[in-house]
Amino acid sequence: MKLICIGRNYAAHIDELKNERPTEPVVFIKPDSAILPKGQDFYIPEFSNEIHYEVEVLVKIKKVGKHIDEKFAHKYYDEISLGIDFTARDLQSELKAKGLPWEKAKGFDGAAVVGKWIDKKKYENLDKLRFSLLKNKEIVQKGDTSLMLWKIDALIAHVSTYFMLKKGDIIYTGTPAGVGKVVANDYLEGRIEEENFFAINVR
Repeated sequence: MKLICIGRNYAAHIDELKNERPTEPVVFIKPDSAILPKGQDFYIPEFSNEIHYEVEVLVKIKKVGKHIDEKFAHKYYDEISLGIDFTARDLQSELKAKGLPWEKAKGFDGAAVVGKWIDKKKYENLDKLRFSLLKNKEIVQKGDTSLMLWKIDALIAHVSTYFMLKKGDIIYTGTPAGVGKVVANDYLEGRIEEENFFAINVR
């Protein structure tokens, strides 16, 4: 399985990082070894002094698909979740400045938090989901999927043009504004609407 991540999918987040607004989804991949095991704390890696949280709605692919038409994309997933795309921002900035790939800043061990999975039928409209990240009981990120530049089905169609999607693949759909640094002893909780999807300690 693979973790397919979408960058720059919320205009406010693009602005906060002073990035250029893309004309199509920005796609990168994390290895499956990046997934933080359930119940395990997140340990800040020694190679970075600026690990940022990025909370994102996740989609789990349920069957093989290639060149998927957007109007059929909803048939390729039944479950959604919430997670964190941890980013070594200092390392990423250094790599970007040199025109090099981001993988070391995005795909390190533990860099992908995956919350519990919920049947998408629980929600009336996946394009109007409110979600949030709390750090030490205070909301630091608030998002709404209605603000995505590319919605879930459009992302599936786009990604499947380049990569065959397989059962178990996870798509990280992008983060809203409000990303920030974590430090040891932080406590992070993720919610869709008012329901908790994950809680982790930072060490």
